[in-house]
Amino acid sequence: MNKENILFGIVGLLLGLIVGFMFANNVNQKAALPPVPAAATKQNPNMPEGHPDINGATNPTNQPAVSAPEVQAAIEKAKQEPDNFEAQVKAAEVHYQIEQYDKAVEYLKQANKIKPEDYPTIVNLGNAYFDSGNYTDAEKWYAAALEKKAEDENVRTDLGLTFIFRDPPNYDRAIKEFEQVLAKNINHPQALQNLTVAYTKKGNLAKAKETVDKLESVDPTNASVAKLREDIKKLETK
Repeated sequence: MNKENILFGIVGLLLGLIVGFMFANNVNQKAALPPVPAAATKQNPNMPEGHPDINGATNPTNQPAVSAPEVQAAIEKAKQEPDNFEAQVKAAEVHYQIEQYDKAVEYLKQANKIKPEDYPTIVNLGNAYFDSGNYTDAEKWYAAALEKKAEDENVRTDLGLTFIFRDPPNYDRAIKEFEQVLAKNINHPQALQNLTVAYTKKGNLAKAKETVDKLESVDPTNASVAKLREDIKKLETK
């Protein structure tokens, strides 16, 4: 899910457990994230394994989610109509689908200029910056979103992730954000999962075990629980 320094031998696998972000046109992020479509198996190297596709839909035929003519048409329309909000968002969306995150950012910024108060655009700027590996700017846009909607648990969880993935990481700040989410929703699975990772990477194994226990109690079928416990156990034996 990266350019982060490897503090433990299991970091890559740990990060693969973190559920990432969903980019959608004028739709806020959702707590339950779908599987990665076959077309999106070539991941951005800055992202964890399991990061969902922009559409959140499966593609069993392994065909691209968007065709070249569709991409070109969206780009041309956005260029010809720089004041068309929907055209800018669509151009950002197709660039996101083909993993050109920097280009997605450009069009989202233009959309933000047209409608600076549009909340999904602000969130999606954070998502696109995150996917491009620019966690500092991702933090800024997530923070801007939270200024408008402080109760958005998913965006705050995403904000916390920016502190885990940056180089150097700031686990204390990540923990603070995850705990703030859990203070309002003690059963938030993603916050619990990511908090377990943060505590493990920080070396606070007692807290990591306590948190993964809570995760299992609220989400018994969570496939990451076994791996999280395994990684905690490995560190205990060192």
